[in-house]
Amino acid sequence: MAFRVYFPLHPFTNVTDAMSHTFYLVLHIVGLVLLTSSLGGMLVHRQTGSGDRPRMLAILHGVGLFLLLLAGFGMLARLGIMWPWPGWVALKVVLFVVLGAFPAVSKRFDAGIGWWIAIILILLAAWTGITKPF
Repeated sequence: MAFRVYFPLHPFTNVTDAMSHTFYLVLHIVGLVLLTSSLGGMLVHRQTGSGDRPRMLAILHGVGLFLLLLAGFGMLARLGIMWPWPGWVALKVVLFVVLGAFPAVSKRFDAGIGWWIAIILILLAAWTGITKPF
């Protein structure tokens, strides 16, 4: 016998409604805001030449990546996309790994170039997720 929990005073009628596609989309956008803010903060910090980067930026970067990963796979489950992944999902995973390694890799080149690389990677990830080209 299946056990279901109902919340009569809660806006959702049951537990499964709480994790809708819209919920995952909002969570994904929050993760994107945290990731872009931390990357921007790291690049500004590098341009000013103020020594080691603040620990809070690294924490925001990790939390943003975690939320992006969690919400991204949640949306895939809601859309019914399972293995084998379409090409656009594989590209998004590759971009996720590159953006995750970006703070460590960006130390090797100028901060001005880092801005353009970060913008291009984030726009490519957004375009891929919105259009689902392949």
